[in-house]
Amino acid sequence: MGTALVYHEDMTEARLLWEDPECEIESPERLTTALERLQQHGLEQRCLRLTAREASEAELGLVHSPEYVALLRGTQALGTRELQALSRQYDAIYFHPSTFHCARLAAGAGLQLVDAVLTGAVHNGLALVRPPGHHSQRAAANGFCVFNNVALAAKHAQEKHGLHRILIVDWDVHHGQGIQYTFEDDPSILYFSWHRYEHGRFWPYLRESNADSVGQGQGRGFTVNLPWNQFDPELVLVAAGFDSAIGDPEGQMQATPECFAHLTQLLQVLAGGRVCAVLEGGYHLESLSQSVCMMVQALLGDPAPRLLGPMVPHHSALESIQSVRAAQAPHWTSLQQEGPVPIPSPSNHSPEGKPSTLLPGGSEFKTAAAQTAAALSSLLDQLCLQPTPPVRMAVALTSLGAGLVLPPDVLCEKGSAPQEETQAWARLHEALAKDEALTALGKVLYLLDGILDGQVSSGIAATPAPAAAATLDVAIRRGLSQGAQRLLCVAVGQLDRPSDLADDGRNLWLNIRSKEAAALSMFHVSVPLPATTGGFLNCVLALVLPLAYGFQPDLVLLALGPAHGLQDPQAALLAALLRVPAGGRVLALVDAESTPQLAGVLARVLCGEAPPSLGPFSMASPEDTQALMYLRGQLEPHWKMLQVAGETGGQDSG
Repeated sequence: MGTALVYHEDMTEARLLWEDPECEIESPERLTTALERLQQHGLEQRCLRLTAREASEAELGLVHSPEYVALLRGTQALGTRELQALSRQYDAIYFHPSTFHCARLAAGAGLQLVDAVLTGAVHNGLALVRPPGHHSQRAAANGFCVFNNVALAAKHAQEKHGLHRILIVDWDVHHGQGIQYTFEDDPSILYFSWHRYEHGRFWPYLRESNADSVGQGQGRGFTVNLPWNQFDPELVLVAAGFDSAIGDPEGQMQATPECFAHLTQLLQVLAGGRVCAVLEGGYHLESLSQSVCMMVQALLGDPAPRLLGPMVPHHSALESIQSVRAAQAPHWTSLQQEGPVPIPSPSNHSPEGKPSTLLPGGSEFKTAAAQTAAALSSLLDQLCLQPTPPVRMAVALTSLGAGLVLPPDVLCEKGSAPQEETQAWARLHEALAKDEALTALGKVLYLLDGILDGQVSSGIAATPAPAAAATLDVAIRRGLSQGAQRLLCVAVGQLDRPSDLADDGRNLWLNIRSKEAAALSMFHVSVPLPATTGGFLNCVLALVLPLAYGFQPDLVLLALGPAHGLQDPQAALLAALLRVPAGGRVLALVDAESTPQLAGVLARVLCGEAPPSLGPFSMASPEDTQALMYLRGQLEPHWKMLQVAGETGGQDSG
């Protein structure tokens, strides 16, 4: 299985036939430029290319009225003046004689992608389409959107494939009100939209785009206008708009292309990795095309480039998240565990009236465009300096051969560090003197050097239980001495932090399995291993991942020591999530007595595959919740990313 890319060149036929500054940005070049970049980066060639088909009128009827479909069918015979007159009846829409054909192809591409993923032909994919769809409603075109491609894909997955839980993530900068209207009373669809709202002063200027719009009837609590809860979806659909990307004239935001790789990889831990993305907005051609490339790379399993710059959430983002949590708390038990959520008062950061828009041709627009072009050029240069390592994954295992099943492209490393060098490091610890420990240490050092030199993205090495702590200590020191600027060590099990390890900000030690929660410093954190799946998810999503993003490591050591207590799916989820903020550079150290199944599942997730399900869900215990909240209270002043995290252990609604 692989990644599908669904496309049809006919979708470039529709274009604006008259002067309209508002609509001219929705052009055929959005697709052709993105496809050219995919080809230039060798990404299209790595995908399974599928030629989009037209959605049938019966399939369009899953979302749209027969009268609306008939109206669109009739546009094929209209002249330019008639098309312009019809277009004026809608908000931000233009029609072309080819619009009906293009829009049916766009809708059909989404259906085709869902079929390919749910039948197992591919694991995930992207439908590269236009016109976009998420603003389109049952009987109305809106915001460049004709048919609601993602809503149709969700209905198709329900009707044809019998799915009962579908997560729709919409990260277009504009609220996808068409998707929300379609599913606001459907509890089998969790719709999560992340968009600009600004108290109703950003297009589409709708009150229902606010965080307190949570659905209707049985669907209350299943519309989330900004983090999703533990929903255990069977499929993830992404309304992939890139108009929040740097340089986009519509969004006027600063999201860099690699942000979309991170978002994609975080979604890939859900639904067994079954992710279907459908292009929505995005109108700065270079920014759009590079963002599409980043998303496709993530779908293919390539490591995401590390995020650059300070990881400090903006006040307005914290306000939005708090509003969402307050609105969703009545519908999700996990949020109720945390106690009352205060409803924030509206900030005064948004100006009165509609936000100003920089219109093309004006001096302010030209100045802003020039500044953005320079920033984007510099950013893309930095991204080019971080090529993907030639080897995605390598293992150095001495005693796990029997029964070990690895992905086909994993390198079984036979090399070892020079004997003299290994012996010099081994002198630091008596536990490393034995032949078995010394041999394992040499393999760990060799693999670690390969990761630091950029020859290998990630790796797994086995260590004898008596030498686990000593090997980890040497790996930390070696990593810091060989060029790692920030090293995150997540130690699970009976592994103590080296007593003489400098607390200088270059290493962050996080131990999971200690007897009590403690933050001895902002770089030395211990947390008990939660006893339930909900508690484990809380720990990982509300503590480990925010700390990792805040620390911005260029290397992660994940050590599963003696008596680590993790089930294989838990270890896999932890490794999969730690891989994202570290740019894929993860070295997992496992107990030599671990099962081959553990090493196998770690290898698969470090290659970019989805982790297995955690199994039946159970709520976090009060003790685990209290320990986590205590740690976050201690650490939030130092790690601002913890301010955006909330315990996300709830599965049942109502």
